[in-house]
Amino acid sequence: MQQLIYFFQKYKYGLYLLFLLLIALGLTINNHNFHRSKFISSTNSITGGIYEKMSGLDTYLNLKNQNKALIKENELLRNKLSKLTDTITKNTKKDSFNYQQRYNYISGKILKNEFHKSYNYLTINKGDKNGVSSEMAVVNFKGIVGITDNTSEKYARVQSILNRNSKINARFKNSFHFGTLTWNTKDYNTVQLIDIPRQAVFNIGDTIITGGRSAIFPEGIPVGTVISKSTSNSIDIKLFNDMSNLGSIYIIKNFHKEEIQNLEKQ
Repeated sequence: MQQLIYFFQKYKYGLYLLFLLLIALGLTINNHNFHRSKFISSTNSITGGIYEKMSGLDTYLNLKNQNKALIKENELLRNKLSKLTDTITKNTKKDSFNYQQRYNYISGKILKNEFHKSYNYLTINKGDKNGVSSEMAVVNFKGIVGITDNTSEKYARVQSILNRNSKINARFKNSFHFGTLTWNTKDYNTVQLIDIPRQAVFNIGDTIITGGRSAIFPEGIPVGTVISKSTSNSIDIKLFNDMSNLGSIYIIKNFHKEEIQNLEKQ
C-alpha cells in the first residue's frame, strides 16, 4: 500500500496530465462526428481483430471435436451413397420395389498400428457391440487398410494388407483383368499384384482398385498405382495409403456376405 502511495506521489503530475488528456480526447470524440466515427471504426477494427484471434484459437482447440463430427457425417454419407447405389443398380418394377442395402459403413479409429513386421496387425476401437465381426473390410478415405481378424466386445484386430497372409482380389481400374494383392515384406509402402493374366495390358501409373470378387471388399476401393513390373505375372503397386500414418477408418459390413459364402460352399 505504501509503495502504491509512493508511486502516485512520484508520478502525480504525469498521471494528472494523462487524466486531462483522456478528458480532452473524450470531449473531442463526443462533440465531433468525424472524430467519433474514426474512433468507433478504430475500436471495431481492434476488437474485431481480437475476436478473430480468439475465434481462431477456439477453432484450433475444437479441431478434435470437429474431426469427430466430420467422420460421423462421412459415415452417414457413405451409407446413403451405398443405399443410393443399390437403388440405382437394382432391377425395379413400376408398382413394386424390393429394396435391400448391401453395405454398411461403421466409423472407427486405429489404436495400434504395426507395419515393420512380416505379419502385421492393427487394433481398432470397434467390436462386437458395434456390429463388427471377423472378415470385414477396413478402409479409410485414401483406400484399403486390411480385414478384421478377431473381435471382442469393444475392440477388433485387423490383419493389415502388410501381412504375408494377406490375399485380396484387385484389378486394373481401366480394365477387368484381375489379380491377387499380396505383400513381399520389403517395403511398407509397396505391395504386389500377382497372378495377372498374360494378356493384361498396363502402364506405369495405372490405378489399381479392389475387384469386388469377394464377399469382403466392395468393388472400386482405391489401392494404389503401378510403379514397376517385377516378374512376368507380378507388378509392384505404390499404395495410396501411408501405412505408417493411419488414424480414422471405416469398417465395411456386407449384408450379403453370409449368403454368398454359403452359396460358394455348395
